[in-house]
Amino acid sequence: MPYSGFGRLAWFTTFFTLIVLLLGAYARLTDAGLGCPDWPGCYGHLTVPMTEAQLERAAALHPEASIDTGKAWREMIHRYFAGTLGLLILALAVLAWRNHRDPAQILLIPTLTVLVVGLQAALGMWTVTLLVQPAIVTLHLLGGMLTFSLVWWMALRQNDRVSQSVFMVRGSRLRGMTRLGILFVFAQIALGGWVSTNYAALACTDFPGCYVGDPWPAMNFAEGFHLFPELGVNYEGGHLSPEGRAAVHMTHRIGALVVFLYLFVLAFRARLGREPTLRAAGSWLFLALFLQVGMGIGNVLFTLPLWLAVAHNGGAALLLMALLYMNHVTHERRAV
Repeated sequence: MPYSGFGRLAWFTTFFTLIVLLLGAYARLTDAGLGCPDWPGCYGHLTVPMTEAQLERAAALHPEASIDTGKAWREMIHRYFAGTLGLLILALAVLAWRNHRDPAQILLIPTLTVLVVGLQAALGMWTVTLLVQPAIVTLHLLGGMLTFSLVWWMALRQNDRVSQSVFMVRGSRLRGMTRLGILFVFAQIALGGWVSTNYAALACTDFPGCYVGDPWPAMNFAEGFHLFPELGVNYEGGHLSPEGRAAVHMTHRIGALVVFLYLFVLAFRARLGREPTLRAAGSWLFLALFLQVGMGIGNVLFTLPLWLAVAHNGGAALLLMALLYMNHVTHERRAV
């Protein structure tokens, strides 16, 4: 399979990774993270136990668990897709090394992505075995976003090498600003994951203040950001006080404001550029930015509808896509 095939597989894997991210968000937001109390199977099965005999065996293996086949299926479907994604990424790495003598073939990113996926699998296991501890679940979310970013970057770089195009803005002052924006978005995703895993999304029910008539409520930041709480405790449903959840929620909002202002300036400056590719990247960033902020506000005002909460996770991925594309067009490199 030539490297053009590698490029096509990288594009497909980017789309597939986005689906896995959305399925993971759906499982998390429907409290299906412990739908199967073991890993990688489900109550000792490769699929969800459904027959009477299977359910009896599952109850005997895990007497502490309350079997919910709906949650179990949501969790297992996510695992099936994640496992398939791992195979796709492994195939990309194998293809890359098979074509390693070709100067147009990238090697480092596919290899690094395999290592990241291995860590992701471990985090997925610990999410279950450590009973959805917020720090582990948040790291799992960040690992998924990192995997998505690496696959997307892989697709961009490979396509550029094969086409031998060099359309970057040489010496662009936006290069460093774009890379800092990527770090800001990852930090904001971490805050969003912390909100979700601590069940703090509805800790504040008004916007821009926290409550009607109480824009800045009592908050307990020490409790809200205690990163490694006690092991062996089931964190499904959350354990923070209202003050702790409010602290987490409001910190995420403040972070969103900072990121919005920074990315707005970045997108505006890109739109002022002369190069069509840079202006296109700025437009894409504007679109993703306003869409993401709108969905975040909507989650509060409409009491966290499931479809909108899942889409908000997808919006974070689109923001990363836009920023990585901008980084791509401003990344100084030589033609092959």
